[in-house]
Amino acid sequence: MDTQTRIDTWRRLLDDPRKCWVLFEHGTCVVLTAPSTDDPAGQATAILREFGPVQASGPAGDFSVIDVGEADGWVVTGDHPDVLTHVAPDEHDRTAGAPDIAVGLHGRSKRHRDGAELRVVHVEDARAGG
Repeated sequence: MDTQTRIDTWRRLLDDPRKCWVLFEHGTCVVLTAPSTDDPAGQATAILREFGPVQASGPAGDFSVIDVGEADGWVVTGDHPDVLTHVAPDEHDRTAGAPDIAVGLHGRSKRHRDGAELRVVHVEDARAGG
């Protein structure tokens, strides 16, 4: 999935133009419910640095899967409520009844990569417009 498609998907999923959020390269989105700095990318990076990488026997290994519809796929959550990872429908075969565990493990893997690599690809900051 290309970056613009990821951005469009998150805009649709979050459905609130006032939200401030940061998108990382592999599809993880950090929603900043209380942006406290003039650097949302830095704030989101700090959150993902702490809550992205999966540690053995740690809470970062836990996840939940939210089915967001046939066209959009799934969102995988972890131990931080504002760190969300998108898994597109073409990443798992919905017709084969992709089990939550398979989708969740894939999403968790993507979050882990984003948490290790920390490459911001987009910042959506409603405050920038006024």
